[in-house]
Amino acid sequence: MHLTVLGDLNWLAVIVATIAYFALGAVWYAEFAFGKAWQRAAGWDLNPPENAGAGIYAVPLVTCFTATLATAMVGAASGTDNIMEGILLGLVVGVGIALPVMFVTGTYDMTKPAPKTFAAIGAGYHIVGLALAGAILGQWT
Repeated sequence: MHLTVLGDLNWLAVIVATIAYFALGAVWYAEFAFGKAWQRAAGWDLNPPENAGAGIYAVPLVTCFTATLATAMVGAASGTDNIMEGILLGLVVGVGIALPVMFVTGTYDMTKPAPKTFAAIGAGYHIVGLALAGAILGQWT
């Protein structure tokens, strides 16, 4: 694979997939979904942080873009060109990269009351988010 693959990407698909992946986080980490369990596992109190401006969303948005861009590059290099192949690509990247990275962190992070729960919720988000991004990328190729 060469960086020239960047010129072959459907950038609108990358942007839409990034926004979908990022927006999934709003649902995933909401109180009615995994938000309370994730906060407890992290050792955070359940009150919203004071002075939490828009800046707290910048890092997750950038990381969703980076993961989506990398997935799009792998998809272009592997010839992923339909929704099912895109979902499979997202699952492979999610289960093959995000899951192990989150779980090694969770296994050895003794600063959290429930590090494995914290890692499981985070890994689940990335697996589903990358499958969603992969579906969009595969469909729009």
